[in-house]
Amino acid sequence: MTAPGLAAEPEFVVLAGEDGEPIGSALKAEVHTDSTPLHFAFSCYVLGPDGRMLISRRALGKKTWPGVWTNACCGHPGVGETNESAIERRMRDELGLDVSGIRPAVPGFRYRAVDFSGVVENEICPVFLAEVARDPEPDPDEVMDWAWIAPRDLATAIDAAPMAFSPWSVLQVRDMRERGVFPDAARD
Repeated sequence: MTAPGLAAEPEFVVLAGEDGEPIGSALKAEVHTDSTPLHFAFSCYVLGPDGRMLISRRALGKKTWPGVWTNACCGHPGVGETNESAIERRMRDELGLDVSGIRPAVPGFRYRAVDFSGVVENEICPVFLAEVARDPEPDPDEVMDWAWIAPRDLATAIDAAPMAFSPWSVLQVRDMRERGVFPDAARD
């Protein structure tokens, strides 16, 4: 969140070639269109002290998938920024949380999806797990709601109503379950 009266620094995303190597950067505000170039992102799923998973509902002002439920936090590493540093930054900015124990869950995850408005997400998006010690204090421009949910219940909800969730979270939860790295380790 930017302090009142201060302009936010422009945010850049790192563009990627089909080989998964960085090929440049572009302004985040300009890159998500109906022909979004492949770029780097991350998704982070967080667990609280009791083992429940934090999910968030995207604010209605978000450019893509407004109002849908998703993982705790996702975003884009900046130029020269590690995924871990980007996760720490976005967790503070979006949810007011400090994270610990960041670890990869699905390092090679990649997806492309088109939302109802025609905006394309086209990302190399490694998936991470982490821990937090308390409830979030979300930025309302990013997150309109949040909930703690048992991982098994999240997987059940995604299977029952996938359209209520971001397409990346649907794919990521299924992928983590198939790989046996989803926190509930449930396989049906």
